[in-house]
Amino acid sequence: MTTYGLVGFPLGHSFSKGFFTDKFSTEGIDAEYLNFEIPQIESLHEIISSQPNLRGLNVTLPHKQTVIPLLDELSDEARAIGAVNVIRISRTSQGIRLKGFNSDTIGFSNSIRPLIKPHHRKALVLGTGGASKAICYSLDTMGIAWKYVSRTPHPGMLAYADLTQDILNDHHIIINCTPVGMFPHTDACPPIPYDCLSDAHLAYDVVYNPTTTLFIQKAKEHGAVTKNGLEMLHLQAIAAWEIWTAKD
Repeated sequence: MTTYGLVGFPLGHSFSKGFFTDKFSTEGIDAEYLNFEIPQIESLHEIISSQPNLRGLNVTLPHKQTVIPLLDELSDEARAIGAVNVIRISRTSQGIRLKGFNSDTIGFSNSIRPLIKPHHRKALVLGTGGASKAICYSLDTMGIAWKYVSRTPHPGMLAYADLTQDILNDHHIIINCTPVGMFPHTDACPPIPYDCLSDAHLAYDVVYNPTTTLFIQKAKEHGAVTKNGLEMLHLQAIAAWEIWTAKD
C-alpha cells in the first residue's frame, strides 16, 4: 500500500486526511493518508525513513518555509514563492530524493479568477506568511498589483492602522492570508476598517473553517462579494495528487 500524508503542527481536524481517504476509497486506490504532527521540521527525515511506502506529503503551518533547506530540489514556482506545500518523494536505487512544489498557487488562482471584475486591479494581502507568498505570486501572474498589510510592517508594507477610506477605495480586493478567525477562535477577525468596504470589493478568506468567518460576515454586511478558502483547498489537493503521480 502506498502512503501519503500531511506534516504540520498542530494539525487538529485535517481536511487533507478526509479528502484523500475518501478519494482512495471511492476510486479504489490502494493507498493510505496519514497525519504527521511534528513541532520541528527536522523530524521530516525520520518520518521518511520510517515510512518506506511514503511517496508524497502535504506541508502546512508552520513548516511551509522551514522545510525548504531539507529538500533536494524545488519547482520554479516554489523557488519563486519561497514556500512549499507539496513534497514528492522519489525512491530509487540511488537513494531518496525530495522535490518541493507549491499547489496553493493553482488552487487560489482557479478559485478567485471567476470573481475578478475589470475594476479589481489592486489587492491588499493580509499577512506575510507562506500562504500569502503563494497568493502574491498568483496575483502577479494575473496582473493584479498587491500590497502587504501586517501587524509589524516592514518598508513597503502597510500596517492595519494605516488603512484608510482612500486606500480601500484604491484596493478592491482584500485577501485574508492569516489564521485569524479560524476555528476555534471564530470571534476574531483581521482589524481592517470594514465600514470602508462596498459592493465594489471582493473579500477572500483562505480560512475555510468556519465556512463563514467573521471577516467574511463583516465584509458581506457592507456589500462585498465574498469567498472562503474551501474551493482553493480542494483545487490545491487535486493539484497535489497530480504532482505525486506525475511521471518525470
